[in-house]
Amino acid sequence: MRFFALLLTASLSLAATPLLAQEPARPQPSRPSQSRPAPRANTLDSLFERLAKAGSEREADGIASLIERRLSRSGSDTADLLLSRVTKALEDKDYPLCVELLDRILALEPQWAEAWYRRALVFTMLDDPVAALADLRQAVKLEPRHFGAWTALGHLFMASDDKRQALAAYRRVLALNPQVPAIQTLVSHLGVDVEGQDL
Repeated sequence: MRFFALLLTASLSLAATPLLAQEPARPQPSRPSQSRPAPRANTLDSLFERLAKAGSEREADGIASLIERRLSRSGSDTADLLLSRVTKALEDKDYPLCVELLDRILALEPQWAEAWYRRALVFTMLDDPVAALADLRQAVKLEPRHFGAWTALGHLFMASDDKRQALAAYRRVLALNPQVPAIQTLVSHLGVDVEGQDL
């Protein structure tokens, strides 16, 4: 469970990170019609597109971090405040309180994939893989591109020696973010175990 402890700490600490300040819109001077179009905004969809095409691990890490920040915003001030309290409860190792707070968040925002993912990670800390698996499945149902949830699913399947499902989950991660060496290695080794051939 050491990996899950690290994954949980890294994931939940995002909630405590200040959100990136948004620059106010600057008035643009009138330009002739042949001027360059304005750059496209970094929507979540465009970030996932960029992540899939990233040319290096460093570039992918930066894009993945932006995606994680976007996913960690619910759109509800109350839910976001509760998530910051989850971070404090986690620091205090009060995992039952984490679950209680995440239950409240999910009552407010049941369509928020990130909250399901965070609660799943807390369930791993409580050694409850059944509950964790259910929450991770809900997370990827709501946001099929949630690479953190697919990674955690892969690890849960590996822990239960279900190599075929672990391989499928890890391949989903690489489809979203090909620049993850640890997952590349796992897929390579599992491919041999499950399919009997080197990928």
